[in-house]
Amino acid sequence: MTARERERLERRELYSARSAASIVAAAVVTAVCLYLMFEASMKSLGQDVWIRSPEQWWTWFAGLPQTADPLVLGVGSLAVLALGVYFLLQGVLPGRRARHAIADPRAVVVVDNEVVAATLARRARTEAAVAPGQVMVIVSRSLAEVQLRPTSGIPVDAEAVRAAVEDELRRNRIDPAPRVVVRVSESGVVGQ
Repeated sequence: MTARERERLERRELYSARSAASIVAAAVVTAVCLYLMFEASMKSLGQDVWIRSPEQWWTWFAGLPQTADPLVLGVGSLAVLALGVYFLLQGVLPGRRARHAIADPRAVVVVDNEVVAATLARRARTEAAVAPGQVMVIVSRSLAEVQLRPTSGIPVDAEAVRAAVEDELRRNRIDPAPRVVVRVSESGVVGQ
């Protein structure tokens, strides 16, 4: 497998397609076009229009700045602008899935963030000598946040836990390795 093929496969697994946004945009445009075609065909057949003819819609739209309340017009314009920016960004920016790559010279290995979080939680739990329910790990693209609730009366060395979690990331060859933050709760739990 060439480096280019490997990079392409890894990108396909790490980034999501933008088909959902495309489907929504296409459905809205299709519905509007079908409605306008229906109204135009009703008018061409000499039938009464269903809601408004295309000319009536155009007249209403053209007269909107003079007839509409400025506040409603401004809010509506901002909503249309926000929708347009959303769809533009959906089309331009890559969508990142909740996954990380593992560096391997022979294969493309991709692992979900939940699996990475479970591995890091086990290592943090072992290092802090606490029960499984006392550790919670949240992994995102650039951050691994470890939240510990120590056992009452037994202090936890946050720096040692952070070093252990970073070592686990290094051993598992997570690429890119997220930054590790350890938060130790002020209140502990009763010993088990």
